[in-house]
Amino acid sequence: MLQTKSPGDRRLITNTILTVAALVALRLVAAAFTPLTFDEAYYWMWSKSLAGGYYDHPPMVAFVIRAGTMIAGDTEFGVRLVSVLLALPMSFAIWRATEILFGGTRVAASATILLNVTLVAAVGTLIVTPDAPLLVASSFVLLFLAKVLETGRGAWWLAVGAAAGCALLSKYTAMFFGPAILLWLVAVPKLRRWLLSPWLYVGGLVALVLFAPVILWNADHQWVSFIKQLGRARIDDFRPGFIAELVPTQVAFATPLVFILGAMGLHAMAWRSSGAFAARMLVNTMFWTIVAYFVWHSLHARVEANWFAPVYPAFAVAAAVAANLTPWEGRRKQLADFCRRWAAPTGIVLFAALIVQANTGMLSGYRRDATVRSVGVGWREIAREIESVRVRVGATCVLAPDYGTTGWLAFYMPKGTCVAQQSQRIRWVNMREPDAALLRGKLLYVDDALPTGRPFLKNYFARVEMVGEVQRKRGPLVVETYLLELLEQPKGGDPLDRSPPPELQR
Repeated sequence: MLQTKSPGDRRLITNTILTVAALVALRLVAAAFTPLTFDEAYYWMWSKSLAGGYYDHPPMVAFVIRAGTMIAGDTEFGVRLVSVLLALPMSFAIWRATEILFGGTRVAASATILLNVTLVAAVGTLIVTPDAPLLVASSFVLLFLAKVLETGRGAWWLAVGAAAGCALLSKYTAMFFGPAILLWLVAVPKLRRWLLSPWLYVGGLVALVLFAPVILWNADHQWVSFIKQLGRARIDDFRPGFIAELVPTQVAFATPLVFILGAMGLHAMAWRSSGAFAARMLVNTMFWTIVAYFVWHSLHARVEANWFAPVYPAFAVAAAVAANLTPWEGRRKQLADFCRRWAAPTGIVLFAALIVQANTGMLSGYRRDATVRSVGVGWREIAREIESVRVRVGATCVLAPDYGTTGWLAFYMPKGTCVAQQSQRIRWVNMREPDAALLRGKLLYVDDALPTGRPFLKNYFARVEMVGEVQRKRGPLVVETYLLELLEQPKGGDPLDRSPPPELQR
């Protein structure tokens, strides 16, 4: 294929490959020395007990982590390895999708680079969450739909179904691909024939078969994961103030210059003839269907910035169209040229600054910021202190009140240490229960220090005694202070709170 390209195109392809490889290498370096976030530690625990589903999400993130730790061990690098490498197939998919939909090497290269320098992709593949495999699967959904458009061959619907199934195995948000695809087929007259074709529905069946393990897991667990996630769609009250958060958070996650290009590209595809109608409609339906839901959702609750991850492949294509294909004039041309020139350097600098800040806090003068609670800086050190107290008091198991602290304790304390969350046992139904003999011994409870203490512990234990205090620090900043309490003589014989989750109490 490279032989058929002009020398300029071959050079651009080579430069794009080298740029993506360098960005992946940068993320791998950051992955090795950045402590895990509490979500990553939680998902790492999932990876030790693979299943068809989990309380919070489908299982793909656990499989991604398991693959990485099989290669590089139970280290920060191992947890993140495969997630970071997923940027490579993602880049291939977005390149080919853009090339098919809008033609030309330059626009394809631009879309690939622009997607990779967004914080959604850069941080989203470094910090392993369900959004990492979802972002990759979303790119392949877009690619295979482009192949349907390019070839007119029904067999490509099987590939669409496979990609959509992988997206559903990553996060429930992928269910919006179904309505988006149907809107695309209805909006483009020449594609309506697929609505009567068995290929479309066989592709849907492929997606359903891949998603079946999640359905079966939910059926075995009172549909708890579906109830938890789909229950967020209810509007109990009208609180439009959350809408004000949407744009600023997406400007940050896209990086400002990519956001400007993406917005310009969406405008161009709606009001100008920037590309063929079917291609423009595909980008628009893949973007606006999901965005429209989250705007509606924000009328009653906060929408987290990372929830928009599946729209970013389409958004990157729109940004590339604005940067390379749309004939802007005057100040708009100057703005598009400026953003095209500086979007990638700006994104790389923002990523590097974020990693430095998350690990050191130096860019904010060691004050608190958005990363300070979620990134586990200091846990390597306080895990050793907690272990020392555990040995000193003779505790046989360590308990925590929330899944984040539980995950950090399990990851950073010595391998084989008994660690369990005292409540919300639904989160751990796929894992082997802690050894009953260890739970009958002395227990060490690790929790944030509160002025009121934890009086509820006396409802579960006859003896509660504070035996230590540790501080998690990032540089000179004390991030959190944890109290260590010795628990003995559980009332009722079971030290764990096995109450059903709130979703099943309604």
